[in-house]
Amino acid sequence: MTQSPATPLPPPEERRRLREGASLTQAQLAARVGVSKSTVRAWESGRTTPDGQKAEAYAQLLASLKDEPAQQVRQDDRPAVATAAAATAVRTAGPTADTERLPLPDTGPDPHPSPKPEPAAEPLTPAQAFDALYAFCAPGLVRQTYVLTGRRELARESVERAFQLAWQRWPEVAVDRDPAGWVRAAAYEYALSPWHRYRRRYRHPEPPPADLRDRTLMNVILQLPPPYRRTLLLYDGVGLDLPETAAETEATTPATANRLLYARQAVASRLPDLADPSHLQRRLGELATTERLRAARPLAVRAGGERRAQFWTRAAIAFTVTLIGATALTLRTAPTQYEPPVAPGETVRGVPPRAAPGPLSYAQLELRQKLRQASASGPERLIPEAR
Repeated sequence: MTQSPATPLPPPEERRRLREGASLTQAQLAARVGVSKSTVRAWESGRTTPDGQKAEAYAQLLASLKDEPAQQVRQDDRPAVATAAAATAVRTAGPTADTERLPLPDTGPDPHPSPKPEPAAEPLTPAQAFDALYAFCAPGLVRQTYVLTGRRELARESVERAFQLAWQRWPEVAVDRDPAGWVRAAAYEYALSPWHRYRRRYRHPEPPPADLRDRTLMNVILQLPPPYRRTLLLYDGVGLDLPETAAETEATTPATANRLLYARQAVASRLPDLADPSHLQRRLGELATTERLRAARPLAVRAGGERRAQFWTRAAIAFTVTLIGATALTLRTAPTQYEPPVAPGETVRGVPPRAAPGPLSYAQLELRQKLRQASASGPERLIPEAR
């Protein structure tokens, strides 16, 4: 018989809201309670209900989160206030599916928490919401894309292009259930495009990571086919479950499971110490944290996206004007009435056809040569005499 905890448990939706309100990932909360991340995901979705000591610890932790201020996620070169605004905007736009698990290590609670910010009186503008989403997701997404491709410059370019596309389609992205997942899928698609191999800047390999362990793991990952590499990164690196990974990679769940098993076996065959999935997940989380990968400013990304949109708009307008001008010129110079073509000549009865001069035959050429020779050395001309 299941024993109910002394502290009442909130409903599943409230559990997730409390965790996200404290800026905790499912992995961080699972580490505090002493369970796996999949167990926390099941508790928050309502598929299972905690019991025993785990239920009591989980209930007490959720109760303490109601009074604790929102923890700040530390990022390079970003103030704490901007980070808190980013987390609030992302939670307002939709769930993040633990996007920051790979690049952002668990820093623990802030020893000097700031006072809990008051709720904003006015909603965020589209530019502010986009900047908040970018500040929250871009640093981790750059590191994820670097693990996926092994190229630092391509990782930064892929993330910038993905966010530029998101800014162009912001009305669609803002109401999406998972805006961070939308941007992540766009960045992965651009990074894995086969056309990059024909670009001059990406023909030569980049310097590998300095650490020998990171370099070995990166080489093993890059030897996997792109679909297997992406599946391994999403499941063991980002922390998505199997159906979410299958949906993002546009594959069936059995095919995704087979790809994941193959990728894990390939890594374990080269690195036996990573045969345990938990060790592999930890190493993937530590793989890109030592690299100096910095994303551009959100204002520069938005400006770049607007310039790109203006360029293609002007190019489309110029092409349309050129097409209209060519059509008008054709209509102006084309004949206004039908002129039938000249009929071929016909033979008139009784009149021989005019023979055009053609090449001489062999006999005619021989006769002409003989006449030319005789005219120069022939007999003298006879002159008649009068009698």
